[in-house]
Amino acid sequence: MKKILTLALAMTATAASAQALRVGLAYDAGGKFDKSFNQSAYEGSQRAKKNLGIETKDFEPSDPSQTVQGIRQFAQDGFDLTVGVGFANNASISQVAKENPDLFFGLVDDVSPEKNVASLVFQEEQGSYLVGYLAGMNSSTGVVGFVGGMDIPLIHKFEAGFAAGAKAANAKIKVIAQYVGTTPDAWNNPAKAKEIAGSMRAKGADIIFAAAGGSGNGVIDYIKQTQCLKAGNLPAGVKFNTNNFAKVPKSAAYQKACAGNTRPMFFIGVDSNQNYLGDFDKNPATMNHGLTSMLKRVDNAVYALIQDVKNNKFKGGERRFGLKDAGVGYSVDQYNKALISSAQVAKVEAVKAKIISGAIKVPTK
Repeated sequence: MKKILTLALAMTATAASAQALRVGLAYDAGGKFDKSFNQSAYEGSQRAKKNLGIETKDFEPSDPSQTVQGIRQFAQDGFDLTVGVGFANNASISQVAKENPDLFFGLVDDVSPEKNVASLVFQEEQGSYLVGYLAGMNSSTGVVGFVGGMDIPLIHKFEAGFAAGAKAANAKIKVIAQYVGTTPDAWNNPAKAKEIAGSMRAKGADIIFAAAGGSGNGVIDYIKQTQCLKAGNLPAGVKFNTNNFAKVPKSAAYQKACAGNTRPMFFIGVDSNQNYLGDFDKNPATMNHGLTSMLKRVDNAVYALIQDVKNNKFKGGERRFGLKDAGVGYSVDQYNKALISSAQVAKVEAVKAKIISGAIKVPTK
């Protein structure tokens, strides 16, 4: 009888250990396929699913008021880890975490007061400084733009880093900044962002960095429609100073639309690598309109958290991801390698090393 009981207990333990870790993700506005922030979190969970053998389940609220119920359902179903993607989910994650002190939770982009919540935050200003530096080196007019989504301290970090980087590369550069709005609707208003991009072009901006969630698609759409700046349309006091992209192959459509004395327009992507969105003619060999992207590696942070839970090393509290942790960065790939020279990459890498060492202090506001 004793042998049978021992065997039964061993089989139960084996079954328990074999049961896959279950992770629930509650997404922010825009959904998991927003080509940006949420999608990066999703990709991190899918990498964990492939490499670590976990199970995942997604919750995409059609209304923000539903978020707490979705997170609570994960807890009631006994999920090992529930991750709230985005600062807007702080209250919901914190509330459910307090109700379930024996379960683990994660929060992306904000800090929860609960001890069983791992708060994953980023040094966005550091990555923004690098793409700002690239904008400063490559602007033909000496005017660049920043389009923020919701006017909050988190996005001010993007703006501050971008402006500081641009000015470090070109002391005379002018940085124009404008926000889409002051409510959560600002993340999903591409029409307003498109209008802002138009006003910035009218002031001479040829490179625009959007940290605006789904609204950023409006900036990309505007650049797709206009493609370039024309000398005759430049405002007073603005002129073409450089022509860095003269030798980059251009499509027939571009050459027709932008004949004469013109310079190309570019966007800078955010969170995920959005360079491919600037391949308007579906030919990476011709000029791309995505200069680079400021990478916010939400995927790496989510993956690291899941791995910790898997290895019984979960730790609540704030975890900060910057350049030294590969938490932020910039992208060079097949779509923009013709735009950014190896000499420029070397300069940016030198700047990156100085930020990591502390020689360069990047402002956050």
